Amino acid sequence: MGLSQEKLGEAVGLTFQQIQKYERGANRIGASRMFDLSKVLDVPVSFFFDDMPEDVKKRDAEPAGFDEQQQVELEKDPLTRRETLELVRAYYRIGSTPVRKRIFELVKSLARMNEPD
Repeated sequence: MGLSQEKLGEAVGLTFQQIQKYERGANRIGASRMFDLSKVLDVPVSFFFDDMPEDVKKRDAEPAGFDEQQQVELEKDPLTRRETLELVRAYYRIGSTPVRKRIFELVKSLARMNEPD
């Protein structure tokens, strides 16, 4: 007896419609979701790649991503830094809205001090 899309969805915290989208290829499956599915289905993650065509395997094995210039530009962008992400997460963990607002105003004041007149 097979596992229904509904039961599979329940096991990994998705609706059966989301499972259908994965099955049809309408949505991409992230690595962590694929790991979850492999555990529920009791198969190794490699199971999902067994029937992958050779041309796709070769294409996906080629390095992809940013060239050196794009990487340098990305590293200069403060919004892509880990420090920024950690700061934002810490900020939103502050439970008191008035305290959070005061910290926000403090940071803006400190930043203005470094701006040229």
